[in-house]
Amino acid sequence: MPEIHHISAETHDRLQAEFTDLTGRGRIDIAAQIETARLLGDLSENGDYHAAKEEQGKMEGRIMRLKSILENCEIVAGFDDSAVAPGLVVSIRFKGDDEVEQFLFGSIEERRPGIEVVSPGSPMGQALEGARAGQTVTYEANGNQLSIEVVAIEA
Repeated sequence: MPEIHHISAETHDRLQAEFTDLTGRGRIDIAAQIETARLLGDLSENGDYHAAKEEQGKMEGRIMRLKSILENCEIVAGFDDSAVAPGLVVSIRFKGDDEVEQFLFGSIEERRPGIEVVSPGSPMGQALEGARAGQTVTYEANGNQLSIEVVAIEA
């Protein structure tokens, strides 16, 4: 069963626009680059050709990733910030540390400037999901038990 991606409506629209652009203009542009490089001669020693083919491979990989996300997504709306859930920003403090860190809980595609993302599928994300402000949760990472306090949750 494919992984369900919890994303906001804004992120869905942005990913859909990127997908449409890459499958239209992107493919046309890369095909033109490959054709131009082909005209330069011997393909075995043609750096432009190999670079264009590598770029094409990366683009097709991104297209497949976007298609998977868009086909297997759930749009999160109406944030309830009483417990950690996809799309919310959670402020945490690791046990023994005074510094409070902020993370966006959800898909890497939700990225926001200046805030790292913690995936719900990660060990830390699994421990945080459903936690409330003031609660301490533990999880295992690299054979160590780590405890974190949920300081605040916000949309």
